[in-house]
Amino acid sequence: MTTENQLSARDEILHRIRAANGATSDAATAQSEWSALPRDYKRSATQPRDAILSLLEDRLRDYDAQVIRSTPADLRRSIAERLSARGKQRLVVPAGFPAAWLPPNFTFVLDESLTPVELDAVDGVITASTVAIAETGTVVLQNVPGQGRRAATLVPDYHLCLVRADDVVETVPEAMAKLQPTAALATTFVSGPSATADIEMTRINGVHGPRFLDVILIV
Repeated sequence: MTTENQLSARDEILHRIRAANGATSDAATAQSEWSALPRDYKRSATQPRDAILSLLEDRLRDYDAQVIRSTPADLRRSIAERLSARGKQRLVVPAGFPAAWLPPNFTFVLDESLTPVELDAVDGVITASTVAIAETGTVVLQNVPGQGRRAATLVPDYHLCLVRADDVVETVPEAMAKLQPTAALATTFVSGPSATADIEMTRINGVHGPRFLDVILIV
């Protein structure tokens, strides 16, 4: 289905809902009503830069992710130390991931449409990221070079994600604005390792994604 058709279907559904509720259903009125909605929530950063980075780290750790800081010059060493600490040796990397960031003495498998079975057989995946949201402890990935397909970050049991300090924002609205130019791309929002609970509140990790998440914040 094309984007145009998707929008047409959405517009038709909204048209029918408004008509059923006895409201004016033309697109111009709907847009006017949308524009008139109050938006008095926080839409921009209110904290100093260092405080925003610390907030992101705090939120991620609260979700059971491990977070370390690294400078660009020390990045390869930091990656090697994190992989060694986790006992990971063979990892998937997406196309476009900077080769200069990859440390020696590890095996990196380029994701060239690997099957789910092949992705499940590796020790983990390493990617970059598009943006991170401090308030929610969320890292955002998109299907772009260096970040890759959604499957490659959801099937392996371990994910090492690199986040540049310049890509960290404080609020969700800031992130949405930053993502707007690439909104048509497949986008994944990651807030810690995958975890879910059944009706008895039994927590299970790794159902919808990696059980273990490490984040290296590049400052």
